[in-house]
Amino acid sequence: MKPVTPKKTSVTTEVVVVEEERLFTSLRASSWNDFQGQEPIKRNIKMAITAAKKRKEALEHILLYGPPGIGKTTLAQLIGKEMGVNVRSTSGPALERAGDLAAILTNLEPKDILFIDEIHRLHKVIEETLYPAMEDYALDIVLGKGPSARTLRLDLPPFTIVGATTRIGLLSSPLRDRFGLITRLPYYELPDLVNILKKASQTLKIHIEQKALLEIAKRGRGTPRIALRLLKRVRDVAEVRNKGIVTDELLQDSMNMLEVDHVGLDTSDRRFIETIMNKFQGGPVGIETIASALSEDVGTIEDVLEPYLIQIGFLKRTSRGRMVTPHAYKHFGQTVPRSVMEYKE
Repeated sequence: MKPVTPKKTSVTTEVVVVEEERLFTSLRASSWNDFQGQEPIKRNIKMAITAAKKRKEALEHILLYGPPGIGKTTLAQLIGKEMGVNVRSTSGPALERAGDLAAILTNLEPKDILFIDEIHRLHKVIEETLYPAMEDYALDIVLGKGPSARTLRLDLPPFTIVGATTRIGLLSSPLRDRFGLITRLPYYELPDLVNILKKASQTLKIHIEQKALLEIAKRGRGTPRIALRLLKRVRDVAEVRNKGIVTDELLQDSMNMLEVDHVGLDTSDRRFIETIMNKFQGGPVGIETIASALSEDVGTIEDVLEPYLIQIGFLKRTSRGRMVTPHAYKHFGQTVPRSVMEYKE
């Protein structure tokens, strides 16, 4: 890949992103015992690892899918550590040419793991190059062009692809079928989020009570990354205002500053729901219409806003479009329209 020179206008954003990533990296689980929640998934993966080590083979290819910030990258690192091999990391958009993939694969050691984040965004030519690599541990390189072109097959050491995606439906069937273990990571339960925050608060040396951890976890949207980000913001306020001590009052002030309510809704969520309620009588309304009304990208709505709102029962998808539920009207203190109460598919 060609080096990209950052624009001056993006420096502040890049610093924030780097800071956040450093935080998450420092708090990332370093062992299976540290990795909270997802017990059925951990059992299945550990079983596959044990079997592969017993056969002295490379682990079969694994596909992890689920919402962002749920622990897919951490799982990939733990798999590599448990197998005792190196983990090379890349992403779908970063692999622009077949040569990019070939350079990585030919430098892998036996049983190494190649972690591909956002694997649903792989270019078609890269995806087709992966097929023989995943099935036969071979790489087909085309030399020359036109009638004189010929294919050279390079043997690869046995290796494992661990793919991560938030949108498994965008993966082609041929690619998806080449994974031996396909695992969905759901949102986290509240007790698991509390445990994650408790360990993080000890690492960050934050004086915070269990009750406050629970309040942050409730606003974490079932996602460790979001919960940890909120914890960091609370720590910042505590350091500035209260010598690093988190009280109930300080926690509430912090959440008010961030405009995050007690179920984790932020300004974007509220704007989304209120737009449907106030402009479209609660729905149903098409996703393109909503995107136009919000001046948002359809993909952002589908990937970022909708999943959590659907999970907590504030939004539902119907054959005619998106619709706000009576539960959401109650949360926003508004009367439920008759059209919403009586709507049937």
